[in-house]
Amino acid sequence: MKKYKIILLLINMVLTAVTAGFSQTNLDSIKGRTLYSGSLGITNNGFSIIPSFSFNDPAAIVLLSWKKNRFSVDPEFRITPTLEKGSILLWFRYHAIEGKRFSFRVGAHPAVNWFPSTLIQNGVKEDLVRLRRFFAWELLPSYRISSTWNVSLYYLQGNGLQRSGPQTTHFINLNTTITNIRITHSLRLSVSPAFFYLFLDGDDGVFFTASASLGIMDRPFLLQSTINQKLQSSINGTLPFMWNVGIAYTFKKHLSNN
Repeated sequence: MKKYKIILLLINMVLTAVTAGFSQTNLDSIKGRTLYSGSLGITNNGFSIIPSFSFNDPAAIVLLSWKKNRFSVDPEFRITPTLEKGSILLWFRYHAIEGKRFSFRVGAHPAVNWFPSTLIQNGVKEDLVRLRRFFAWELLPSYRISSTWNVSLYYLQGNGLQRSGPQTTHFINLNTTITNIRITHSLRLSVSPAFFYLFLDGDDGVFFTASASLGIMDRPFLLQSTINQKLQSSINGTLPFMWNVGIAYTFKKHLSNN
């Protein structure tokens, strides 16, 4: 019952913010724009979109986005070198508000992930790869305090589409991001610490996570790292502490439709 009160309160806060935020949206500024962006990276440990879970193996991560006006399609690929573990998500997002300070988006995705498993039949052991399907939706209100400082409250609700494995997930993430921190004349740091609550099939937990990226101005490569610290959790499979480090190539291109 407690988790449903939290979710209802969150949705009420979001709807209130959306009502207030529409007055900030400049409709002319979002017309006639197409944006292609993304990143291609490798890491020693591929994290899930919920950072309390990971492959526990190196992975290639490809994040792509095609955005036209308010709508975007954002596929995500995470795959280990042996191809035995991986996930594919296909996000469809609507950016309802894109104001100078306040923004709000909603989205949904189908997803699949796969992992190695062992089946024993009649005393015979067989190695196989198991595939699972999911559907999830999200809410993301965010507020820009300054040109380099942003805070957001993210909600994700996920559903397993088979009888085995995770069935119902609620993920609430309170996040702040600080960008363009000057280290040297051309070296810049971005940091993004967050606390999140995770509910998974009757068990729950609270975690701290943080991501950082380091790059040179006007260069497309970033050195990235994420940590995840369990504060309290009854969820099976969550480790006390996880980390990764990786490198990514990023790109962004604006096209005018005029």
